[in-house]
Parts: sequence; C-alpha cells; structure tokens
Amino acid sequence: MLKVFFYLKSEQVDRNGESSVMARLSINNQRISLSTGKTISKERWIFTNSLRKVLKLEKEKVLKHYLDIYYLNAEKKFNELYKTDPEISLEVLKNELNGKPKEKPSQITIIEILDRYNKYFKKKVIAGERSKSSLQKYLRCKEILLAFLKKYAVEDIEVQEMIHAFIFELEEFLKYESNFKGKIGIKNNSVVKYMKMYKTACNYSIKLDLLAKNPFNIYDGKLSIKDAIFLTQHELNSIENKKISINRLDKVRDIFLFCCYTGYAPVDAVDLTEKNLFEDNKGNLWLMANRAKTEVRENVPVLPPALFIIEKYRKQQDGLIPKISNQKMNAYLKEIADLCGINKNLTWYVSRHTFATTVTLGNGVRLENVSAMMGHTNIKQTQHYAKVLDVNIMEDMLKLKTMYSDQNN
Repeated sequence: MLKVFFYLKSEQVDRNGESSVMARLSINNQRISLSTGKTISKERWIFTNSLRKVLKLEKEKVLKHYLDIYYLNAEKKFNELYKTDPEISLEVLKNELNGKPKEKPSQITIIEILDRYNKYFKKKVIAGERSKSSLQKYLRCKEILLAFLKKYAVEDIEVQEMIHAFIFELEEFLKYESNFKGKIGIKNNSVVKYMKMYKTACNYSIKLDLLAKNPFNIYDGKLSIKDAIFLTQHELNSIENKKISINRLDKVRDIFLFCCYTGYAPVDAVDLTEKNLFEDNKGNLWLMANRAKTEVRENVPVLPPALFIIEKYRKQQDGLIPKISNQKMNAYLKEIADLCGINKNLTWYVSRHTFATTVTLGNGVRLENVSAMMGHTNIKQTQHYAKVLDVNIMEDMLKLKTMYSDQNN
C-alpha cells in the first residue's frame, strides 16, 4: 500500500535559512515527491531526528502536527482512489493533494468508459471474483456499440453528445439490426441486460469522477419474466433410474443430477473441489463456495444423491465432478431427454431450477433457506426460479377443505 516519507530538501535554503519539507509517496514501483509547503532549518531537522524526538519548540510541534495530518490525508485520498481504480497513478494522487482540477467529465467518450470498465472487470476475473463468461458479455457490449456507431459514421462519441434519442436508437439497433453469428436481432431480455451493462460501466466512471451523470438512467426496459423450466419428481426419478450404457451420457447424467441436488449453476459446479467440502460439528457435510456471477456465498448441505456422485468420481479429476463444455452438456442432455421420454428443453441450467422447485420447495424447505443456498441476494430472485408446485397448493387447499367440511357437519 501507500508509503509516505518526509525528508528535507536541504540543498535549497530560503532567506530565513530554512529548507522545504518534502513528502515522498511510493507504491509498488511508483515514486513521486511533492512539497508540503512547510520549511525548517537543516540543523533543527537533524537535531530533532526528523521531528521524531520529543519536541519543545512550539513551532516544531505545530509542524509535526501538520505533517501527521498531511500523512493521514494522503492515505485517505489514496484509499478513496484505490477503491475505484487499483492501478491508480501517483500523479493523480499528487494532483488531488495539490488541489489541481480533475479531468473534465464531458471529455470522456463511451468507448473509453467501456475499455476502462472492462479492464477493471478483467482483474476481477483473474482474482476469481467474476466469471470469464461475464467478461465476454461486456466485451460483446463494446463490439455491438462500435457496430452501432458506424450508423453515425464515427468510431466513438463523447458522453455529453449521447442524447435521449441515441439511447433509444441503440435499444432499437440491438433488437432489430445487430448481427451476431449470422443471427439478426436480439430478444428482449438480452437487450435489457446489455443496456444494464452499459449503465453499470457508466456508473463505474461516475465513481472515478470521470462522468457527472449516467446517460443510461433514462432507459426503463424490463425483463420478461417467464416460468423457469424444471423437472418434476417423476421426471427426475426417471433420469436417475434410467439404465444408460453409453459412457458419455452416463457421465453427463451424473453431472446434471449433481447440480439438481446441490443447486449450483454450471459455471460454479465445475470449479468445485475437495477444498469446498466442509464438515460441521455434527458430522454433516457441506459444500461452500462463492458464486462467480454475484460473489455471494452458497452454503449447501450435501444430500445423499450428490455425495454418491462425489464418491463415484473422487480423485478422477481436479474437481468434484468431470468438466465438460456447456455446449456439449446441453447437446447430450437432449439425448437423455429423448431416452427418458421427457418432452422439455432439457439444459444444464434446468438442474438449478429443479433444485429450487422440486428438490427443496417441493419438499417443504422454506423460501428464505432456498434463497440462501442458491446464493441469491434477495427473495425475489428465488421466486423467479422457484415455481410453486400444484402439489403444494393442493396440500394447503385440502386443509381448507377439511375445515369447511367440519363446519358443515
């Protein structure tokens, strides 16, 4: 972290025979010096051991107090800047301490904002705080915007020029004109997510004081909430009990079932290792890991079916379960669906929905506990994944039916 060292620029003396007290700021391989605006004679500086001894002269006590405040202020400003940009330049800190004006917010362009945020996001990926797939989406955001800017015959645009029409024309471009792998246009939910990514990148620049106002605040697009696809208990049993002789399908079936009984998303499940297994004081086994998407902790008790799969593949690979690409996984799951007579679009993510709906909520686990196990930040997220089963409604209504029957008798 930041180091501050005070020294005397003794080769230069003013008319009072005093020299400037300098502050040397250093971090990693960076070093910069600046004047504190205070002076003291070389003799007194040496005699007081750079003001470290017990001071008797009032002038020197005042100077020592000033330098202490200067040190604390430098640390405070550095920490504030470091939170928003870990690669802070000491030149920026120097300007802050000297009270020089900051870069004008209006001069920054939207591509500069995306580049700066993507650079920051990449560090989070390297640190294991976010997933590579999320970074790819932000990089895709930039590609889409560059394609859109060609309509204006420019390669970039200053944020101050991004009027309301620009934002809504960008949304229109995403929906009906953008081209990705030969496919024209993007569905509503993906459009909303891309627009939110632009907004997130701009908010980051606001934190850096590079932007005064977020132009994407006017965007009000909403996600279309659809019922999550999940397996019923009968369908889950049919996959679990199906005899499969093809090795690749058997392995995919185990990976899918592991996620059904743990609730981990594919990107998190494949990264689980023995280090994520913990035993509590009562001998219960838990899986504990942070979600790559949100960095929120997921603590899930290991159910017997999940433990069976862990033991089956123990020490056969680095992780708890075999690794496979999402594309191959989903292709093989369609084969398994056909074998089991399941008429649903079976994908890897269906396992997470199945955990929320059939394995937990369907068996009476409280919604707030399901939310905690799935690493959600609020109950609303869980409600989106967890569809209320008809069997739960019927159980509650049977109680009501009995009550009314008793009243009539």
